Amino acid sequence: MSATPITPALLREWPLPEPRGSKYGRGQVLVAGGARATPGAVLLAGEAALRVGAGRLTLAVARSVAGSLAVAVPEAGVRGLAEDDAGDVRGSDAAALAPDLERADAVLVGPGLGEPDGTGALVRGLVPRLPDGVPVVLDAFALGVLPGLDDARTALAGRLVLTPNLAEMARLLDVADVEEPDATEAAQEVARRYGAVVTSHGLVTDGSATWQVTTGHTGLGTSGSGDVLAGALTGLLARGADRTQAAVWATHLHASAGDSLTASVGKVGFLARELVPELPRLLHELTV
Repeated sequence: MSATPITPALLREWPLPEPRGSKYGRGQVLVAGGARATPGAVLLAGEAALRVGAGRLTLAVARSVAGSLAVAVPEAGVRGLAEDDAGDVRGSDAAALAPDLERADAVLVGPGLGEPDGTGALVRGLVPRLPDGVPVVLDAFALGVLPGLDDARTALAGRLVLTPNLAEMARLLDVADVEEPDATEAAQEVARRYGAVVTSHGLVTDGSATWQVTTGHTGLGTSGSGDVLAGALTGLLARGADRTQAAVWATHLHASAGDSLTASVGKVGFLARELVPELPRLLHELTV
């Protein structure tokens, strides 16, 4: 199956839903993750969601860092989640997020989580409280636990977006590893198996059609970069894009942001946080 190149011309012919109205009308995002040691992952994802036009943001992180995150991201409402002695999210109090889930237009789970049992409990607790049709993006540890969550897999099929690296792709397929030359076929199989849209290493697939970025470089391989991609994708979903469109646009914007920073920083050495302010400018260039 050949991949369609993602180009500015293709994106202009596939316009995103126009953001209109109040912050509620522009889309409400919930990002859940953030162990005590890694709340920055949720910060990056949440800010990326706002930068692509989502209107309202709620962040949920380990309780001990919720106050600090609320100060760092004053645009967001922040919820504290139960944590263990090591600062990992337990997932036992997902019910506390029910009001946020009820009004969410898109949900991202996974950034900054670092312990499988708590992550699995969080995903299992969130799924029955999700309104019908709300799209869900799973990232990082939430990908790793998905194969063992049979009920959640069934409930999320058809509204799921996954953002695996090669190691996470192997876990989703229950194989020892996935090599770069096999990444396209592996991503397509993940999409079919989980009823998901997949974005991985610049490739997007829904299991039948496939798209490939035509920009980006190794500088994107830096800590936090994937959180920016996942957040941008979630923000576009909240604005009303369908799963495939949101994944294609977000993957291009993320790669193009890396290219933009090359001129001022170089091919490597820029930080994931520096990708975030590039997103609205790149989005504007594609929509005027």
